[in-house]
Amino acid sequence: PKGLHYGNFVRFTCSGDNQYNDLATIFFNTQDDAIRNLFSSEMDQEYSPAALMTFFCFFFLLAVITYGISVPSGLFVPSILCGAAYGRLVGMLMTSITGNIEIKEGTYALLGAASFIGGAMRMTVSMCVILLELTNNLSLLPLIMLVLLVSKATADVTGILPIYDLHIHIKKVPLLEASAERYFRHLTASDAKSNKCVSFARVEKVGFIVDVLKSCNHNGFPVVDIHATDSNGQEQSSLLGVVLRNHLLVVLKKKLSFMNDPNDVIAPLVAFQYDSTEFMKPISSKGMKLSEIGLTDEELEMYIDLSQFVNTSSYTVQEDMSLAKVHQLFRGLGLRHLCIVPKPNEILGIITRKDLLPHHIEEHYPEVKHISRSTSYANLSKSPSFGSFSK
Repeated sequence: PKGLHYGNFVRFTCSGDNQYNDLATIFFNTQDDAIRNLFSSEMDQEYSPAALMTFFCFFFLLAVITYGISVPSGLFVPSILCGAAYGRLVGMLMTSITGNIEIKEGTYALLGAASFIGGAMRMTVSMCVILLELTNNLSLLPLIMLVLLVSKATADVTGILPIYDLHIHIKKVPLLEASAERYFRHLTASDAKSNKCVSFARVEKVGFIVDVLKSCNHNGFPVVDIHATDSNGQEQSSLLGVVLRNHLLVVLKKKLSFMNDPNDVIAPLVAFQYDSTEFMKPISSKGMKLSEIGLTDEELEMYIDLSQFVNTSSYTVQEDMSLAKVHQLFRGLGLRHLCIVPKPNEILGIITRKDLLPHHIEEHYPEVKHISRSTSYANLSKSPSFGSFSK
């Protein structure tokens, strides 16, 4: 073809020196060169309709297959290529219908890529900026904006979710939206809690822990300390905290905290025999599995004091807390689980912002001054010009 090209044509099985295979030029080039060729408007009849249709069908099928498997292939560039292919086909169709040879097929390819991404991903503003950066042609801004808005509106009318949201639902990932539903304000934390709560006692038998880990896939388990019965003959219990699944697996594998009798006491120095890195969350793997731990029948009859491995500062909420605030806690703090406790009967005190200032803490506990990170703020807060704090 006549016109300006980028020198990345592929001859494939062509015999002549000035010949190229249009289908091989798209398939056997890098994706950025393929996009550059499809967006090009300086060449006439660069691709045949059969080559574009074949490329679109095969590449769309390959994009669907690779996106559904665990391969970091991405979907953004394949969407641009598929949209550019059918957009250029529409440009050829308009040329044949109107007979106007001044129609630029590359412009239709650009608009086709915008419509494909706008409909599949519902991306409007960001996609508009990206396409303008690719073409460096501000005169196409109104057309790109119009195509993006129309494609997004058409896709919204169909009721089909965007491809990323749809895949989240298929994978059943519990992704919370930025804002809670309106009816969350009329519900409490107790209304949404799990009906079956799997918990452990402070001292638990090894065999029972293994059975629980086999029967469920929970990541965290509340640990409850059961006290003596009250005057009404009911057992009193208090929440010690939450112990994680991978922490239990480490304890079962090391076997350092096993006790023959539930009333035994583990020496405090045993905790120093654990490596802190063993309790860290694995980065590149799923971590330790229960099947990798070998326990004898005698070890299954032994006991573990879980109070040494409990996160005593785990987040808890009252049973009557608004479900909308619970949603905010999960979103803001990145929580995975949250314990719900009954409404307390008494109050121990209240904390304000002033109580968290370093100099205020140092006044009550002078022994912590030598580990303070900085004394500049404390000296500033005590100066007369700085003013005073009030609750």
